[in-house]
Amino acid sequence: MELTKHGHACVVLSEDDRRLVVDPGAFTDPAALAGASAVLVTHEHADHFVPDLLRRAMEDDPALEVWTNGSVARQLEGLGARVHVVGDGDAVEVAGFDVHVHGELHAQVHPDIPRIPNVGFLVEGRVFHPGDALTVPSEPVPVLLLPVHAPWSRTADVIDYVRAVDADQAFAVHDGLLNDTGLGVVGGLLGERGPGTPTPYSRLTPGDTVDL
Repeated sequence: MELTKHGHACVVLSEDDRRLVVDPGAFTDPAALAGASAVLVTHEHADHFVPDLLRRAMEDDPALEVWTNGSVARQLEGLGARVHVVGDGDAVEVAGFDVHVHGELHAQVHPDIPRIPNVGFLVEGRVFHPGDALTVPSEPVPVLLLPVHAPWSRTADVIDYVRAVDADQAFAVHDGLLNDTGLGVVGGLLGERGPGTPTPYSRLTPGDTVDL
């Protein structure tokens, strides 16, 4: 399986002729959806989900289907059985990929801001995308897609999250608001200039691909 990083929170997982797109939001080139076999959406925030963009992709490809939470699904009304609602604990097959669902809520931004639904996806027992939450799955995670920066997070919490998940490898996602200086600071704290984690950390630039 190949992992390709796209803008901000979006990745594509590819195997043979199957392409699974996760969280193609507003900071992602719409071309990431080209040739998609299926789409996973963790939650409704615009940096992860743009309703009109996804609707257009589904109009262009009548076979394209989406798996997501109920809140996102309601914004895709009219697409019928092509939109699948999943929740914590579900196990589904998506375009031939085995997908386990973990988590229920978005991380807290501020006590005065209501929390929204958020689900994370573990694909083929290998790659976990938590969306906007620091969800620790109840099963091993070989590769963690790590949200390294957000209005709701502190780097200290991100370090503790890496320790808690204890993956074999972590790759940065959710980094579209950081400039090169910020990327260097956060990367250092998650690496050799930080307090230490059991998990090697690296960042793919948009367009980079690795074999898993």
